[in-house]
Amino acid sequence: MKSILAIALFTSLLIANPLSAKTPKADPERIRAHLTFLADDYLLGRETGSASYEIAARYVASEMQQIGLKPMGDGGSYLQSVPFKQATLDQTSPVFEIIGPKGKEALTFLDDFAIGASVLEAESKVTAPLVFIGYGIEAEPLGHNDYANVDVQGKIVVVLSGKPASFPTEEGAHFNSEKRAAASRHGAVGMISLSSPESEKRFPFARNREYVHIPTMRWVTKAGTPAKTYPNLQNRAGVSIEAGKKLFANSGENLDSIFEKMAKGEPINAIDLKLSAHLAKKSIISDITSPNVVGYLPGSDKKLAAEYVVFSGHLDHIGVANGHHDHGDIDESGETGEKMDTIFNGAMDNASGIAIMLETARLFVQQRKAPKRSIIFLAVTGEEKGLLGSDYFAHNPTAPIENIVANINLDMPLLTFDFKNVVAFGAQHSSLKQTTERALKPLKLSLIDDPWPSQGIFTRSDHYMFVKQGVPSIFLATGQDSFNKEEDGAAAWADFLKHQYHQAGDDLDLPINYTAAARFAQVNYQIGLTVANDRRRPSWNKGNFFGQLFGKTE
Repeated sequence: MKSILAIALFTSLLIANPLSAKTPKADPERIRAHLTFLADDYLLGRETGSASYEIAARYVASEMQQIGLKPMGDGGSYLQSVPFKQATLDQTSPVFEIIGPKGKEALTFLDDFAIGASVLEAESKVTAPLVFIGYGIEAEPLGHNDYANVDVQGKIVVVLSGKPASFPTEEGAHFNSEKRAAASRHGAVGMISLSSPESEKRFPFARNREYVHIPTMRWVTKAGTPAKTYPNLQNRAGVSIEAGKKLFANSGENLDSIFEKMAKGEPINAIDLKLSAHLAKKSIISDITSPNVVGYLPGSDKKLAAEYVVFSGHLDHIGVANGHHDHGDIDESGETGEKMDTIFNGAMDNASGIAIMLETARLFVQQRKAPKRSIIFLAVTGEEKGLLGSDYFAHNPTAPIENIVANINLDMPLLTFDFKNVVAFGAQHSSLKQTTERALKPLKLSLIDDPWPSQGIFTRSDHYMFVKQGVPSIFLATGQDSFNKEEDGAAAWADFLKHQYHQAGDDLDLPINYTAAARFAQVNYQIGLTVANDRRRPSWNKGNFFGQLFGKTE
């Protein structure tokens, strides 16, 4: 793997390639410099709360200052400190026992079940009856309620992974993300998620081994409590398909028949599993901080300058596998062999997005006159821990949330091929779709629909925290086609998602196309410029689910 610090290279680039103030053009070498620094081995995967993440944050803050953005963090700085509760799992502590008429059966940690640490208590345990409630979704607008006429008070709910195939993609993804809240609301004391043939395609249960050392985090409210936690849910666990079958042993039903109903889209009824379970674990809890980085360009219009367009991207990644790095395989003679790569550099996820955002910011500063609206550039922490930094900013914004008119989010733009179209996840929900299409025309690029509708990507990145505050938002990524006829963009995406995404292979050895990267920065600049100069504030489409749900319809 490459390990080349980019400080000297970047300094030289600052005085090279002067651009016309009238028609600013993105510079691929500046993007290369940013990406090379942020994805370097010495930053050890930019784990939230780590010293290496802090270096990355201060690098971004320094670049914002050098570009000419004004600070919008704490105390006149570029940094917004985010307080976290962090919990790591005592790997020797997890217990999952099935309790039935014939006694107890212990499941094996990581072979049969996976469980995460708790930010609420050092020791968590619960013993309660099991009740299967289908998907565990309460979605009244979609005419679906798995909790209807089912008493789960004081019980552990057993739920299928995912959502019904009949659900609209993004609305369904929203309700899928609210399962814990629904279980808590109905008085459950625990939750068990069942792997299914469909979930195995998306995330094989065996991959839980790769993430077992990654800490759990929640940002801390002003009252001193971890946000978005559910104290009555004493434990949550996921189980493999084979272990899941054991939970139905006394029910008169079998899991395979339920999977068949899932595949056919048939109704799935609640079942008393006539078993109980005992779940227990120990967690090591600590208090940490990790900053968002915030800078802005003031708008030029006397009235519209008080409104803001936010560009966002996450700066963190997932650190080092198993908490260790730079070790080697040892052969039978005791000699150390070729070193294993255990650093999850996150070159595409999301050093690429931050590099594009910084170059986009430079383009705005380079133009002769600032756009009418002000523009915020926000690099957030904790995305890989559950969109935490963006959620903190959305609840503690450094500009009035009601004055934020749009969010353009950059997360994992794949820059390994010469893309000719763009995906804007969520664009169809608001006027931002028309705005994006208008902005792409001069660049001879097209907007395509979500190529992975079953993945529910609209709810899985930082823009969704702005959506939940009523802000029309899009999540931009490179598309599926290439200007180079010898390249298959869809195949490039498929290969990346299978072999590099959240793996050590997402590093600087990827065939990064910096010309395409510059084009993507130009795309973001053009979209942001169009939004910032439009006299009309972006609006949710009439009757739109998200606009109605989060309360800022036009």
